[in-house]
Amino acid sequence: MTLENLLAIHRLQAFEATSGSVLRLLASAERNLADARLVELSADNRFDAAYKAIMQCAMIGLWANGYRTATSQPGHHQTALQTLPKTMGLAQDAVIVLDALRKQRNLNDYEGDSVTDAAVKECLTQAAALLAHTRHWLSRHRPDLLARDQ
Repeated sequence: MTLENLLAIHRLQAFEATSGSVLRLLASAERNLADARLVELSADNRFDAAYKAIMQCAMIGLWANGYRTATSQPGHHQTALQTLPKTMGLAQDAVIVLDALRKQRNLNDYEGDSVTDAAVKECLTQAAALLAHTRHWLSRHRPDLLARDQ
């Protein structure tokens, strides 16, 4: 399904990003990743912070392509992750791993399932990789969004 199709069925909305908004969200993703690395925090909170960084990167990918998720629709996290191959050229096998982390996050948030140390480690690894990928993609395809507003 194309991004335009997702727009037509109201899974996405048109959105015009500014460099200021993208830079703020990148900085927030960096802070969340730093928080996720704090071993003093519980596994659940470390996982949640790393997952949040992943979602922020996915949002940046959508923004850079003129879209945002329709947060009033259920499944907006899944939509954001599944569009990563279209928005930033992420490999489908990486999306499968990110979707498994999304499912783990849902189990933790909505059913109280504990997060394992292995899941935290994987979420940290994936968040760091996606953040690096996002920065690289932006520098190659949307450097205008990395420029400080004058």
